[in-house]
Amino acid sequence: MKSTSQAVKIYDTTLRDGTQGEGISFSVADKLRIAEKLDQFGVDYIEGGFPGSNPRDIAFFAEAKNLRLKHARLAAFGSTRRAGAKASEDPQLRTLLDSGMPVLTLVGKTWLLHVTEILRTTPEENLAMIEDSIRYLVAQGREVVYDAEHFFDGYLADSDYALRTLDAAARGGASNLTLCETNGGKLVPEVARITAAAVARFGGDKVGVHCHNDSGLGVAVSLAGLEAGACLVQGTMNGYGERVGNANLTTILPNLFLKMGRTAHCAPHLGQLRELSLFFDELANLRPDPKAPFVGQSAFAHKGGLHANAAQKVARSYEHIDPAQVGNRTRVLVSDMAGRSSIVIKARELGFELDEKSPELKGLIEELKELEFRGYEFEAADASLRLLMAKNLGQRRSFFEVEGYRVIIERTANGLSAEATVKLKVNGKSVHTVAEGSGPVGALDKALRLALEPTYPQLSEMILRDYKVRILESSQGTGARTRVLIESGDGKSIWGTVGVNDNIIDASWDALRDAVEYKLARG
Repeated sequence: MKSTSQAVKIYDTTLRDGTQGEGISFSVADKLRIAEKLDQFGVDYIEGGFPGSNPRDIAFFAEAKNLRLKHARLAAFGSTRRAGAKASEDPQLRTLLDSGMPVLTLVGKTWLLHVTEILRTTPEENLAMIEDSIRYLVAQGREVVYDAEHFFDGYLADSDYALRTLDAAARGGASNLTLCETNGGKLVPEVARITAAAVARFGGDKVGVHCHNDSGLGVAVSLAGLEAGACLVQGTMNGYGERVGNANLTTILPNLFLKMGRTAHCAPHLGQLRELSLFFDELANLRPDPKAPFVGQSAFAHKGGLHANAAQKVARSYEHIDPAQVGNRTRVLVSDMAGRSSIVIKARELGFELDEKSPELKGLIEELKELEFRGYEFEAADASLRLLMAKNLGQRRSFFEVEGYRVIIERTANGLSAEATVKLKVNGKSVHTVAEGSGPVGALDKALRLALEPTYPQLSEMILRDYKVRILESSQGTGARTRVLIESGDGKSIWGTVGVNDNIIDASWDALRDAVEYKLARG
């Protein structure tokens, strides 16, 4: 029967299924930090990987025994015993036990296609493999979660046999029967109907769902499974996983708690969700997805003047939740679409008080629209926008004057190198520096810092984090304008600056100069 409980168990498989995604790799130290972070957030289960499958997972499980987790239970993942073998003599099951983990997750076959064509065994032997393996591990004092691989495909092919595999797992003593939508191709009604059938047979407190995102529905089918009565959901942070990824917990959790009225142990920590999402991307060395629901930088960003004005007056008029509930915030994007109210709101966000009737505002809007006509965009360049506002309000401080700069690029037998010369006036004194780099922008950056750091030592904290180039009006060929976006940081905050010019070096210089001036203005 369907569970009447509103509580859901959260099972995170980022460290196992998530790392099967292309470009995703975590060191042993990363995996240990992630386990501690997920425990702090309040998830119920953390799946660490396959013990014995590779040196990294072997080392992780050896170290994980020493973790002092406050709530989460660590799980090791493996499969049922081999056909024709005894569970007590199966080397993989012994490896699972030797991992020392309190929870062991076993994957088994539920689709007859896999039983006969992949395992090359009989349906009855497969049932025995499931029951024997789970019973043996439970007898050793471990909690066992059963992952019913390809359950939805198996159910559609032969519903009776698919359910019998769950019967076998239940008889063996599995704490949860997780229905895996392994191929990621099922639609919401199918998942809801089949999950409901399993819930009716085993009770909602025994059924979980594990879904993939191959049809773009990983979150939707996971929520459908929970709506149908499942009590446990598996997924990965940021949707990492094989092919196009697993069901994304950073989207599942807020929908579950804020829209469906369900709860979990981690629900009180939902305000840390964006921080948690960024933590995972940082360790995975991935750029955060700005369009990610709930946690993305653009999730609560408003560009049109009407939208921005309305959201400022009544947030829910254009925002489906309070961004603070997931640790995010409202952002107003300034562009040539913006009206006076949008500029005033954005100015307030950046620390300026503007009156909609002030002459400074009119001049700012005119300059902003002219710059955007020339190719500037400030959506990812708040620092440049803040400097522009300060200039129009007569508040931009001059830290240095640029007298000139030069870049020379040379190719030798040893490769390509660049040399930059920068001439500045700092506190009334001329400063002339030269620096080399592998490219012209790096050389300019070094030369600029050499000139300024003796006077402004705080610049030593600053690093150039990212550099992007966009060719505008490409039909103009080599005469096209170039837009450069630079992302800088100092360990405390990150800021973006922009430069546009017919010459890529000039565009880069403008963005670099803004980055440095913003840092100096902040102190």
